Amino acid sequence: RRLVEAGANAIKILLYYDPADDDAVNTVKHAFIERIGAECAAVDVPFFLEPITYRDDVSGLDWAKAKPEAVTRSMEEFSKDQYRVDVLKVEVPIDMKFVSGTQSFTGEEAYTREEALRLFKVAADTATKPFIYLSAGVSNEQFVETLLLAAESGADYSGVLCGRATWQEGVPIFGKDGLGALESWLSTQGVENIQAVNNAVAVGAKPWWTVYGGKDAIEVFDPVLD
Repeated sequence: RRLVEAGANAIKILLYYDPADDDAVNTVKHAFIERIGAECAAVDVPFFLEPITYRDDVSGLDWAKAKPEAVTRSMEEFSKDQYRVDVLKVEVPIDMKFVSGTQSFTGEEAYTREEALRLFKVAADTATKPFIYLSAGVSNEQFVETLLLAAESGADYSGVLCGRATWQEGVPIFGKDGLGALESWLSTQGVENIQAVNNAVAVGAKPWWTVYGGKDAIEVFDPVLD
C-alpha cells in the first residue's frame, strides 16, 4: 500500500529459494510471498516475483545438473494461486556453459543441445503464470543465444527483464574513463546489445494475454438504460 501511494505501478520481489531446502525454511518463505501477494491484490497492483535458486556452489557442473529441477520446481510452486503472482521473473533452467553443441559451451557437458531444449520446454510447461527470463549477468552474446534456444524449444515465455547482460561491459569503461566514455559506449555498443536482445525476443516470446486472455475481450457498454 505504501509503495503504491508513493507512485509504484507494480511490485517486484526477489526471493532466494531452494525447493529442496528444509520445510521449516521454505514454509516461512511461502508465507512471506503469500502475504505480499495478498497485499498486492488488496491494492490492485501487479505482483512480479523473481525466485532465484541456489545451493552452496552455483558455478560448477554439479549445480548445472541440479539447476533444471530447482528452476522447474520453483516455477511450479509459485504458479499456485495462493501466492497471487501475476508474472514470474525466472532463470533459464540450464547453464549455457555446459550445453554441448552451442557457442557458449566451455568444454564440460551437463546436457546435450537436445536435452537443453527439452528442459526449457519442461520448465515452461510447468508454469501456469506468464513468465519472463532474467539474464543472470551472462554476456549479451550468451543471453541472446539462450533466448534463441528457448524459442527453438517452444517455451512459451513472455519476454525478458534483464540488466547486466546489456550494460555490464560499460562499468569498467566508466571506472577508467569517466561518465562521458560510458555515455558514448551506451549510445553505441549498449544500443546494439539491447537491439540484439529485442531481436531474439521477437523470435519466440509470446504476450502475457496468451495466458490470461483479455486483448480482444474489451466490452462496449450501451449507456442507454431501459
